[in-house]
Amino acid sequence: MARGSFDRTPPPFFRQGPSALSKMMFFSALAVLLMVADTRFRLTLPLRATIATALLPIERVLMVPVAAWERSSEYLIGLQGALGREQAARGELVQQAERASRVEQLARENAQLRGLLELRPALAVRSLAAEVLYEATDPYSRKVFIDRGSASGVLLGAPVINEQGVLGQVTRVYPLNAEVTLLTDKDAAIPVLNTRTQLRSAAFGLAGGAGMELRFMAGNADVQVGDLLTTSGVDGIYPPGLPVARVSQVDRRVETSFARIALQPVASPDSVRQVLVLEPVGLQLPPRPEVATDAASAPTRKSGRR
Repeated sequence: MARGSFDRTPPPFFRQGPSALSKMMFFSALAVLLMVADTRFRLTLPLRATIATALLPIERVLMVPVAAWERSSEYLIGLQGALGREQAARGELVQQAERASRVEQLARENAQLRGLLELRPALAVRSLAAEVLYEATDPYSRKVFIDRGSASGVLLGAPVINEQGVLGQVTRVYPLNAEVTLLTDKDAAIPVLNTRTQLRSAAFGLAGGAGMELRFMAGNADVQVGDLLTTSGVDGIYPPGLPVARVSQVDRRVETSFARIALQPVASPDSVRQVLVLEPVGLQLPPRPEVATDAASAPTRKSGRR
């Protein structure tokens, strides 16, 4: 058979249509046209909504195992955390019960010792709840105003505390509100007691409300960083045992006989909102001897004049 008689055309299966370049240009133009049409006329939005609606049940069915696994993991983690917190709470409850029993025992022993020594019972100080209204506008002082005044029974010089410790003292009383001078004020002073050494001293506020300090303490005084200072109760104003401040720095200078002792107040006045106004302890104490003597001699003088 002659070579020229062969059919050189490819079979239908291998026949090619337009060239690859033509197809690329056509589909590129079609893609651009569809994107522009979708952007301008939102042509595919109904189609997308229909497809999303049709596929939503399928998606939810497929998400059931994943959600179940996540919930089971969260349940197990939460259960473990709850068991741990329960165990910690039980431990704290046991410790609190032990402390309560010791406190009750100490209270009974204290009452017995006071009875044996014929001492006065502990004073029950009356208190009044109040709320801080605003801070004084004077930038050189640390004073706040509370919403209780003389109409509510607030007295001049009454101590003001919160759940952390002593905040200050009432220095001015109005009918419906009162001014409280904080311990960090430059004019504030409070007698304190070192709970570690039982040494009494006086704490003063610093200028600008920068903190507190112990003044007139000897350079060799037994004061250490971290010592807790409480109210001594000898001033007739503050009840004894209220937390006041902690020693934050002790500077024993060689050139002077006094030590510079910086204090950090226990109660933070910047974040306080609810306070308690206490009745001054001096109102429940017996009168001083000279006052009692003057009161007793007054009727005698009156009768002599008659």
